[in-house]
Amino acid sequence: MKWKILGSGGCQVIPKPLCSCTVCTQARTKGVPYSRTGPSAYLHDIGLLIDTPAEVSTQLNHSNIARVDHLMFTHLDPDHSEGFRVVEQIALDFRTWSAYLEKRISLIVPDKIAKRLSHMKSQYGPIIDYYLEKDFVKITPFRDTVQIKDVRITAIPVDRGSQTVFIYVFEKSGRKVIYAPCDLKPFPEHLNEVQNADLLIIQPGIFETRLKHDFIYSDDHISRTTLYTFEQTMEIAKRIGAKKTVFVHLEEYWNRSYDDYRALEQKHSGISFAYDGMQIEV
Repeated sequence: MKWKILGSGGCQVIPKPLCSCTVCTQARTKGVPYSRTGPSAYLHDIGLLIDTPAEVSTQLNHSNIARVDHLMFTHLDPDHSEGFRVVEQIALDFRTWSAYLEKRISLIVPDKIAKRLSHMKSQYGPIIDYYLEKDFVKITPFRDTVQIKDVRITAIPVDRGSQTVFIYVFEKSGRKVIYAPCDLKPFPEHLNEVQNADLLIIQPGIFETRLKHDFIYSDDHISRTTLYTFEQTMEIAKRIGAKKTVFVHLEEYWNRSYDDYRALEQKHSGISFAYDGMQIEV
């Protein structure tokens, strides 16, 4: 499987607009790999885009992606879905206000996400209704697994009641990749599907030291309900037997630069911190 990390950042891009901290100033000056856009990935084998942050059009252009056949969402938080309009950018012929049908995108989503797509609205109503009417997308909902060519995809819900986030397991030719970029607590490490992956793509979790403005997470901080600490995430990767771990969704407020993450890579074997445009083959 050939993967590309289109966006390695988190809820806020790096550099954060108007921010003059050291990390943002350096990113503004040096660009990639110090700068980071919102969380998204692309699987070349099946032309699959995962998540659409606000910057997704720019990400696709910078990565020279020639085609998007399929689109999946891990969940519908704005940092993962705000750029959904990319399907219109791709499929609409503005001269005729009709779709290029050969560019219509198959929206492959678990049932729970399919039912919530109508919650994404513009002043004209649910966005998905317009996209379906104009043939920019077609929806293919599935329950647990779906097969696209020779890639089998398993959706595992991380259920917290009002919000459901999905972890995806990709399998092809005996290889396994787990994609779990955000809000992954409690991680379903008891399931066989997540054991012994060749590659685990995951959020590193909370860094509790050296944060901007000397911030300290309280024991009851809301982030602790959705994220582990970095050390806890490393332990999960070890327990499930992941052969390689790549960390994504790297947050601006963790106050760490590309150089800081490279230094961490030297201290721990088998891990990498993603950067925009990173290519991975499994």
